[in-house]
Amino acid sequence: MKNQPTYSEAFSQLEELVDQLEDGNIQLEELATKVKQANELIAICESKLRNIEGDINHATKL
Repeated sequence: MKNQPTYSEAFSQLEELVDQLEDGNIQLEELATKVKQANELIAICESKLRNIEGDINHATKL
């Protein structure tokens, strides 16, 4: 199983993908793959942020 990237790594990779998509230099054949990768990275970032939020909420209730 592949290790999940940290939030910073996932966000950095997402920024790179967004730059590539915005440049418009991606061939049509690659577009679906890049969009899928971006969605996966977004999900990772959202999950990590939810976990951090839960940890903070738990810590402040102690």
